[in-house]
Amino acid sequence: MSGRQKLLLAALAVLLVALYLVAMAGGPGGRGDPAARPGWLDRLSGPSRTVDPATVTADCPGAPAPPSPAAGEPRVVSFVAGCVLRIADPGGLRTLVLRSRAPFGVAAPAPGDAEVTVRDEVEPAADGEAVAKVAVDRATAVTLRCLGGTGCAVTVAPS
Repeated sequence: MSGRQKLLLAALAVLLVALYLVAMAGGPGGRGDPAARPGWLDRLSGPSRTVDPATVTADCPGAPAPPSPAAGEPRVVSFVAGCVLRIADPGGLRTLVLRSRAPFGVAAPAPGDAEVTVRDEVEPAADGEAVAKVAVDRATAVTLRCLGGTGCAVTVAPS
């Protein structure tokens, strides 16, 4: 190995050590949350990729129509047996985020040209909240049903 190759190899090793030290010094302490995304990644990804609750309407038999929220504000939908959420065309692939303190079922068509309906039953986690995330890429209808039998309140959340 020539002297020039040794020098380049040493410079590469120093650069790797320096990058490692910068990464360790700049990172947050503690174990962190594996489900959380780094802040810099959110800044790079641009605007929110979730469905705006203001573009969702609810058709819930026997329940009053929920008021229309402002853009970016959550919408709470209350129902006893079932409810149909109608989502306006989001203009691309987005995630509809549904949250509740009660167990609920959700059924929605798969995105794209698939002729598949995706169904799930969501139970509250340890924090007491049941969360369902539904992929939406066009105007569609999502069916909700209450699993508890006493009524549900589901929030269409902005995140």
